Amino acid sequence: MARNVICLWYDGTAEEAARFYAKTFPDSAVTAVHRAPGDYPSGKEGQVLTVEFSVLGVACLGLNGGPAFRHSEAFSFQVLTGDQAETDRYWNAIVGHGGSESACGWCKDKWGLSWQITPRVLMEAMADPDRAAAKRAFDAMMTMGRIDIARIEAARRGPG
Repeated sequence: MARNVICLWYDGTAEEAARFYAKTFPDSAVTAVHRAPGDYPSGKEGQVLTVEFSVLGVACLGLNGGPAFRHSEAFSFQVLTGDQAETDRYWNAIVGHGGSESACGWCKDKWGLSWQITPRVLMEAMADPDRAAAKRAFDAMMTMGRIDIARIEAARRGPG
């Protein structure tokens, strides 16, 4: 197990979530499933207690801790994408598998975990030294759910 691991709390669905992430993203895998050696407040002996997995190379531990805590936008995975096809593929996988759309490239998976599906083009546009170009790209992003790279590039270029 990695030295620094992100622990994500689930209500009995850690293994399902980890397997979905491993199937959806490259450099992702479920590496171990651990069953509870005894009863615990939200589960019984033998049920899946923790799942070791990685998402895009990031080490994670899914903990089936019960219904006490929910995911929030205070934590999200940001996935940088190279083109519109990759952006659409990840967005559609998350939203189309019981998730929900949000604004500015954000969406939630069916377990309530937030994802930022962010084209590199958007990051480059918002860091443009031409502050007017950066603002145009930012303003365009603010009107979007899933990021549309062609619209970001057009906004960055400006009228003309």
